[in-house]
Amino acid sequence: MSRNQELFERAQKYIPGGVNSPVRAFGAVGGTPPFLVGGSGSRVTDADGKSYVDYLGSWGPLILGHAHPEVVAATRAAALNGLSFGAPTESEVEMAELLCRRLPSLDRVRLVGSGTEATMSAIRLARGHTGRDLLVKFEGCYHGHSDSLLVKAGSGLLTFGHPSSGGVPDDVARHTLVLDYDDDDGVRRAFAQHGERIAAVIVEPVAGNMNLVLPRPEFLQALRAQCTEHGAVLIFDEVMTGFRVGPACAQGLYGIRPDMTTLGKVIGGGMPVAAFGGRREIMEKIAPLGPVYQAGTLSGNPLAVAAGLATLRLIQAPGFFAGLERRAKALCDGLSAAAAKRGVAFSAQSVGGMFGLYFRARCPRNFAEVMQCDQGAFRRFFHAMLDAGHYFAPSPFEAGFVSAAHSDADIEETIAAADEAFQKTEI
Repeated sequence: MSRNQELFERAQKYIPGGVNSPVRAFGAVGGTPPFLVGGSGSRVTDADGKSYVDYLGSWGPLILGHAHPEVVAATRAAALNGLSFGAPTESEVEMAELLCRRLPSLDRVRLVGSGTEATMSAIRLARGHTGRDLLVKFEGCYHGHSDSLLVKAGSGLLTFGHPSSGGVPDDVARHTLVLDYDDDDGVRRAFAQHGERIAAVIVEPVAGNMNLVLPRPEFLQALRAQCTEHGAVLIFDEVMTGFRVGPACAQGLYGIRPDMTTLGKVIGGGMPVAAFGGRREIMEKIAPLGPVYQAGTLSGNPLAVAAGLATLRLIQAPGFFAGLERRAKALCDGLSAAAAKRGVAFSAQSVGGMFGLYFRARCPRNFAEVMQCDQGAFRRFFHAMLDAGHYFAPSPFEAGFVSAAHSDADIEETIAAADEAFQKTEI
């Protein structure tokens, strides 16, 4: 028995499903997940000693690659001064200042521990600010596991959502309206019917949780216009896209200023940090200034903030994002060419350091089109690539990530392995 298998069997005796986050269990692809013991640059190593070129990157935070020396040094220096205080620190102020300087949409910001916490808090604050209850979200977008957001689309146009998880009351789901992503006409119809009740619209401005799906600019523009007209709060969930798709996040790419923004992943550099922020008049409704309560013992943890600050400063280097974009595009172009040569229905696209791979002739525009992808072909491709030493997200519904540590040789090696996989696995 391999060490990975041994660990997975041990884990399943004490941890539900053997994992502390569901997708890690390889349920979508089958097989035994590798238990990782180390990472350096673009590569990770598992418990059996096998090395992989890593396109997961801890699900997005590791934009500089694994164990970047300056990030590790900053985290170590912070640890030597104490692991946690539950009191204000100067590094929290530096992080808040940096985020507000980078994003014009942020007048004030608060640090929290996870993306789920950030989106949950932003929604509560939007409801408290507007005095309304109704939330609009989009099918296929994931914003964490709080009750209001574990809701799937209803059965007809402009119907209210249904719980997509056990333990979520129907009474909670009825306050969430689920629309199709990238459908600006649907947004206008929703506001025409429910505008006076809508507290907030939350959206991934570039979707990454149904695989990578790029919106048309008109969709985001419609969200901005409708929220402005009806007094609703527009929340951009940039937990994944924040400082990953560009130096001013997705809102900078599309030229849209949301009322609130949630951030995570990259701003922690691999450590647990997230944030929510926005317009001053909204943020001043949060305790201790206002009536909307939010708190967290480990919010702004000094080790996590140190890692995040080091990361955010390093990615300011001239040409950083151009290089990241070039690597991601080279990977997508190379995989697409290899698939075309073998006659495989396949498409790929990238934005900044994010990419999407689809076993479908054209890149999808919404959740329904994502569901048309050949999931069996993805599973076969995934395992062929894993066997060859290339680690992609273990699900056909997740985006992938390129880091600054990925070399041209890494990408060429991955494309060559994919060419062989397309040929040999009857994809």
